[in-house]
Amino acid sequence: MKRRTSISAALCSLVLAGAASTAHGFTVNISNGLTPSIYLRVGNGVYTGTFTSNGTPGSGGGINLVSVTVPAAQLGNGTALAMTGNGTQPNSNYDGFAFCNVPAQIYVGGFNRGGLLAGGTGTLSVTAPASLTNAAGDSIPFSQITWTSSGNGDTGAQPFPAGAFTGGTQTLASFPVNTWRESCHSFSYRNNNVVASGVYNGRVTYTLTVP
Repeated sequence: MKRRTSISAALCSLVLAGAASTAHGFTVNISNGLTPSIYLRVGNGVYTGTFTSNGTPGSGGGINLVSVTVPAAQLGNGTALAMTGNGTQPNSNYDGFAFCNVPAQIYVGGFNRGGLLAGGTGTLSVTAPASLTNAAGDSIPFSQITWTSSGNGDTGAQPFPAGAFTGGTQTLASFPVNTWRESCHSFSYRNNNVVASGVYNGRVTYTLTVP
């Protein structure tokens, strides 16, 4: 029987305000430790020092938001609108490099470190509800939220590639053992639906699971 270890990052909430009337992600091989350990940060996080300076990862950092206000004249016209976040930590916890551009981007990264006798390839997944909803009970499909993936100084393919939420749990990427991997996600609202005015809320949870 395999032991599975899962951690959920600081939850990332997507808030949509309704209207009134190719780069290479940073991937580094790291050595194993005495025991397996994993760390995942989405948006702001807690890390004392950096990985390269033998720093210590922590938990917390609050729930980050990304949001957009749709002008009435553009409501449902199919032109995607960039969402802006409230993240304040652009730097990688690997070496302190200014990897993401806040508040436009949300940092997604961390490590999967095996131990002397255990460790394996992990999976990064995200879970979202079917819809964003407002106080009146109106809804917008979560599939209207998409993201692109990049990072300052990158070229090639990202370890956590671009995509769109589907509702439910979806796999974003594999996370090989003894690697540090990170990308910066920029979110957009597809704006394909004519919806009632209001503030539409939804929360997604990113989880790193290792066998």
